[in-house]
Order: sequence, then structure tokens, then C-alpha cells
Amino acid sequence: MTLWPHRSLPKRGFVWFIGTTAAFLTLPILAVLGTSVLWGLLPFMVLAVGGVWIALRQTYRSGQTREELLLDRTRLQVCRKDPGRPDRLWQTNSYWVRPTLRNGPVEAYLTLTDGQREIELGVFLTPEERRTLCEELTRRLAATR
Repeated sequence: MTLWPHRSLPKRGFVWFIGTTAAFLTLPILAVLGTSVLWGLLPFMVLAVGGVWIALRQTYRSGQTREELLLDRTRLQVCRKDPGRPDRLWQTNSYWVRPTLRNGPVEAYLTLTDGQREIELGVFLTPEERRTLCEELTRRLAATR
């Protein structure tokens, strides 16, 4: 099973959004074209479009996070892949793993524990998705036992 965060703005939508933002920001510029006020407004327009560009690019980068779960009769392996960081791997005997939902840093905080170590899972998912994932993991772990 592979988990990743949802991004509602596709790459094509990103281009359209930046283009539309730039187009709407040029409307005040047209009114002052040919005056010295233009040079006062232009840096703010560039900063606004650049800020939106950087913010959206950062959300795409964070959207590259992946959590891969491998489950069989003898082991459960969770590998978290974050951009710019080394992969983090957790492996344990699948017989002892228990998924738990509780209130924590986020609503319906999902953790996996084997009695010795506890890891968070799917923190980027919505609370409903974490509840569904917990039910699915409970069902699959019971089936492997």
C-alpha cells in the first residue's frame, strides 16, 4: 500500500493560476502606464506573483512525500520517503502490530505500535482517510494472523 498527500491543483492548473494572477495584477499597472507610479507598483506586482509561485512550488514539493507499507505473515515494513531527506524504514513482526487512533497533533492521529516502538502514519491524510486506513489495516492484520 502506498500513501501520499492529495494535491488538488494539477500542473496545468498551476500555469493557469499564475497566468490569471499576473493578468489581474497588470490591470492597475495599465492605469498608470507612462507615469512614475508604474515603477512604484511594478516591484510589488513581481513580488506578489513570485510569492504565489514559490508557495505553490513548495506545496508540490511537500506533495512528493510517500509512505509505503509492505505486509505479509511475518513482517510489516513502513518506508517513509520525504523529498530532500533519507528514507526512514520501520520493520517489525506483523503479529504484534496494532493500529491506534487517538487525539494528538492532528484529529484521528493514526499510529502503529509493536509494543516497543510507535510510529505515526498518514499524518498528511484527512481524518476520515486515517479512520478508513486504520480499519483497513486492522482488517488486513487480522487476516494475516
